[in-house]
Amino acid sequence: MELRIFTEPQQGARYDDILQVARATEDLGFDAFFRSDHYLHMGDGDGQPGPTDAWLTLAGLARETSRIRLGTLVTAATFRYPGVLAIQVAQVDQMSGGRVELGLGAGWYAREHEAYGLPFPTKRFGLLTEQLEIVTGLWATDQNETFSHQGEHYTLTDSPGLAKPVQQRADGRPAVPIIIGGHGPRRTPALAARFASEFNLAFPDKREIKPKFDVVREACRDVGRPPEDLTYSVAMVLCAGRDDAEVARRAAAIGREASELRANGIAGTVQEVTQSLKNLAASGVQRVYLQVLDLHDLEHLELVATEVMPHLS
Repeated sequence: MELRIFTEPQQGARYDDILQVARATEDLGFDAFFRSDHYLHMGDGDGQPGPTDAWLTLAGLARETSRIRLGTLVTAATFRYPGVLAIQVAQVDQMSGGRVELGLGAGWYAREHEAYGLPFPTKRFGLLTEQLEIVTGLWATDQNETFSHQGEHYTLTDSPGLAKPVQQRADGRPAVPIIIGGHGPRRTPALAARFASEFNLAFPDKREIKPKFDVVREACRDVGRPPEDLTYSVAMVLCAGRDDAEVARRAAAIGREASELRANGIAGTVQEVTQSLKNLAASGVQRVYLQVLDLHDLEHLELVATEVMPHLS
């Protein structure tokens, strides 16, 4: 099982705060560092001193790390035009030497759109679909050919399809791995089967993980794609401790109850966390994004790296 670190910098962080977590992620042996793509904090607090832009942050991290993969969980389709997004992601992939992944979703947080003057259409699924068509189409456009798209939301005419990512698909065409997630029963699985290299469930009911993965596998079969082509992942909040007191302290630091985190996240003592991850693997989870909400508690990451990861096959 792969373990990745997933952060929410919009809750209040500078680039230097994010950098120290990314460096710890790399030094401690985790697979990847991911961040949310949000401009406004959620819940209590004032979001000071943020926000930070996701792709600007990842560009910096691309030059200040060397091994870990980097990406968003997830970028909102409402934030950027797809042609611009394709260039940004390809450039960061170049800067990182081919270590970038793009999580892309429809967007959901209306208040941040209001706060920063971003359009927030009521119906966004068609917009997301076109973005996926355009981003992947631009990257895959052959040299000396152009890409055009005529859709409801976007029109592109004779684009050169530049810049290109470093990474490539199985057929040799340039592409960055795309992550699609969601709990919808039909349209989201169909999009994942069509475009994604990974399907992600964010903060799922643990009892629903396997059935929802099965729906995605069936969507793959419907389009003639082997279900095992996809990686199946979840994102869940992390709250680990050497004993109950340490678990309670870390839960309080992020404004949560230890009992609630044990039920809904990856939480508890080292033994409990290890067993929770093994249970997820038994449900078909291949990759876990450990949501770390206290960016200053690097000992939290060290605990998981030294006392949990060695027990996972």
